[in-house]
Amino acid sequence: MSRSSDLPASGKRRLKELLLQSDNRFCADCGAPDPKWASANIGVFICLKCCGVHRSLGSHVSKVLSVTLDEWSDDEIDAMIEVGGNSAANAIYEAFIPEGISKPRPDANHGERMKFIRSKYELQEFLKPSLRITSGKSTLSLQSSFSRKILDNFRITSTSQNSEEGMVEFIGMLKIRIKNGTNLAVRDMMSSDPYVVLALGKQRVQTSVIRSNLNPVWNEELMLSVPQNFGPVKLEVFDYDTFSADDIMGEAELDIQPLITSAMAFGDPEMFGNMQIGKWLKSHDNALIDDSIINIVDGKVKQEISLKLQNVESGELELDLEWMPLEH
Repeated sequence: MSRSSDLPASGKRRLKELLLQSDNRFCADCGAPDPKWASANIGVFICLKCCGVHRSLGSHVSKVLSVTLDEWSDDEIDAMIEVGGNSAANAIYEAFIPEGISKPRPDANHGERMKFIRSKYELQEFLKPSLRITSGKSTLSLQSSFSRKILDNFRITSTSQNSEEGMVEFIGMLKIRIKNGTNLAVRDMMSSDPYVVLALGKQRVQTSVIRSNLNPVWNEELMLSVPQNFGPVKLEVFDYDTFSADDIMGEAELDIQPLITSAMAFGDPEMFGNMQIGKWLKSHDNALIDDSIINIVDGKVKQEISLKLQNVESGELELDLEWMPLEH
């Protein structure tokens, strides 16, 4: 095994490309930006504070490596890529978070991190019981095999009925491309360092930070699992601050009911040509700038949205939605 700096160019490139994905630019466990560590067997990128908790669990649960300094084998890189990144891993490891339990934030204390991370990975409390590892020999290869198993079976098990109180069942995935912002609010001396946060139920994903830009272009895709009893997606824009709490730069709610209802009404979109199938109408009680059209485009159900951010002096946001049913 060689150090990551001595890996073949293809290995370094594959790891770098994975790290640069939007969902991997923030800690999988607390959301802190720019994680420099990873759990090679679980397949997630994590921050330094969460890294300390992972190490305390032992390498049989989480094998922690520095992205830039530690040794990486081809098998470890393959395992990371096979999982697919933080969003894919969290869709599984956080698939069934009970009511009353929240993810730690970047400023959480060690005890809060320890409790959540142990429950998430070591005790596997947020997984469907049928997917939990019961063997005491939880080695790297077993954990990798486990990741493959749950990735292969996630779509099937997520649609099954579950009578356990507080558990969440999913009906599909929502791919949201955050395109760009316009005339965002000033929160620093002359500008802002904006990033976008999306929340649905217990899930929270966010874009990268664009430095000193009131008209940022992200073009980043974020993924959310949609539960059976879904509500609106909450969108917030923040100004990133290094030494203080991040300032809010506006918010909005995305009503995803029109998109999902239209998609389900038409069934398999690949059977249809490009066409309009629905609409989310602009009104006084939503943030739409114009009516938002829902189309079938190249066999996929998509929606373009233009928002005027609310509870802020200025700012607009452009984004695209794509519905991905579990059976596809």
